Amino acid sequence: MLFKGFIASLVFYVIYYYASTGALDFEFGGSSKTWADKQQEVKDVFLESWSSYENHAWGKDVYHPIKETGSNMGPKPLGWMIVDSLDTLMIMDCPEQLARARKFVKDDLDYHFDYNVNVFETTIRMLGGLLSAHHISEDDMYLDKAMDLANGLMGGFDSNSGLPYASVNLMTGEGIKNHVDNGASSTAEVATLQLEFKYLSKLTGETLFWEKVEKVMKVLDENKPQDGLVPIYVQPDTGKYQGKLIRLGSRGDSYYEYLLKQYLQTNNQEPIYWDMYRESVDGVKKHLVRKSSPNGLTYIGELEHGIGGGLSPKMDHLVCFYGGLLAVGATNGLPYKEAKKLPNWDADKESDFKLGEELTYSCYKMYHDVPSGLSPEIAVFNENPQVKSDFYIKPLDRHNLQRPETVESLFYLYRLTGDVKYREYGYEIFQNFLKHTKVTNAKGEVSYTSLDDVTQVPPPKRDNMESFWFAETLKYLYLLFDDTNKFPLDKYVFNTEAHPFPRFDLGLLHKTDWTRDKPYLKSPQANFKLPDQKIQDTPKNDPKNIPEAAPADKPAIEEAMKEAQKNPEILKDAKAEKKEKLNKMLQDLD
Repeated sequence: MLFKGFIASLVFYVIYYYASTGALDFEFGGSSKTWADKQQEVKDVFLESWSSYENHAWGKDVYHPIKETGSNMGPKPLGWMIVDSLDTLMIMDCPEQLARARKFVKDDLDYHFDYNVNVFETTIRMLGGLLSAHHISEDDMYLDKAMDLANGLMGGFDSNSGLPYASVNLMTGEGIKNHVDNGASSTAEVATLQLEFKYLSKLTGETLFWEKVEKVMKVLDENKPQDGLVPIYVQPDTGKYQGKLIRLGSRGDSYYEYLLKQYLQTNNQEPIYWDMYRESVDGVKKHLVRKSSPNGLTYIGELEHGIGGGLSPKMDHLVCFYGGLLAVGATNGLPYKEAKKLPNWDADKESDFKLGEELTYSCYKMYHDVPSGLSPEIAVFNENPQVKSDFYIKPLDRHNLQRPETVESLFYLYRLTGDVKYREYGYEIFQNFLKHTKVTNAKGEVSYTSLDDVTQVPPPKRDNMESFWFAETLKYLYLLFDDTNKFPLDKYVFNTEAHPFPRFDLGLLHKTDWTRDKPYLKSPQANFKLPDQKIQDTPKNDPKNIPEAAPADKPAIEEAMKEAQKNPEILKDAKAEKKEKLNKMLQDLD
């Protein structure tokens, strides 16, 4: 009898736990918010921000929410805010706002004018946004615009080495060197174009897009970087790296990100990118990972003078993408518990996943341990055991641009583990954004802005809203609180601007047209090969019907439900209207 009572209590707790996290859409008495409620809060903030932009700066590339003014970066709009936000409008089911955005893209946006654009930023935001919008909606207008833009960017690759220049003129197609840094391009920028152009090539059959970005990877790898770690500058004319500075922050970050994501994008059929990724992860562990004092927070430092030159304990908030990346790389997008059962799970993958969790916790602490509850742009971690704080913030690094990298990693880790703590961390961060970045005008209209100093309460406000507030930060928070698991991670890859692309098979037209002189792994294909499964695109013009995956914690739910079926008295305190729904779920399990 005592044992039965213990089991009943345990099962009741499991059911209540999942109900409280929103996994069952099941509520007991009380007024606590469900995760669906919190997801709606994120959508409300998005709509407030969007309405302010629509009312005061519609079509402009830059928005200042305090002055309520906007401007374009060139003589005509590039659609910077609107195109970057298209898939967020679809994911959050905002049909009226989406209709106006689509009309702008169709009628007012063209990429044939005399203006120099940054190749990298235009690719990840504009090309990525158009391609993702096309995939979700199956609207060919977005694909047509993507083709126009991609053709305008092609001239940027016309260097002696094949590496793209920093900028390109949309009208003339002339590639333009960086005006600083001795004309060098940043490594991250030349190596973070591949997902977008490869996906466009797959959609259109135009192999030139594929060949251009594939050559970039070959040229970079011919430098034979030590332990897979690369300097952050590269000369487009020679293809050689410039300087010795190595970091996973600005100008280095997404190089490492796209090594893995290129491998995932083509369903693990290009093992060369797993080889490069594996080498880089081992290099990061060997040279860049350290623990802070006094509490042992894991961080990733910088090598200002290259390998062997001493580690700086400085870490950009940008580095916080890496925790989620490690987790996805270890599991290939499968739930952690499932991935561990596969025959090729090994100590390296386990180590990667744990490092990803530790790093993401450190990034959360960069919010939690700051007076405003919001992260600075850069933190310097403490190595002195006599100092009480694990990190400090330099005066010039105290600003917050509403960046997405931490909530991005929280999203990945929640998806892969089902651990509610990642949602709780994310909601805490969201509440502090709500509290400190809100701007209210005389009419009571609300918007949100970046901040000057997160160490002050209240933090002084800047007057700028980045497009990634719409495209990434709010999107990742919305998906973090979502219980339908839109865009299953074993079927999709998100570009560095949070635009989801479906994975695909190489096919006959596309291939990896190069090999490494000296592969890192004896068996580069040792990672997972998922069963072939066709990605089903969503029905046309139905953004609500996005592909879904089973929750990572589904097996635990099923076990709890089966036990409740044996002991129905466990459910007697549930609300009557919810009991019927739960009983139906029990029947479905039979």
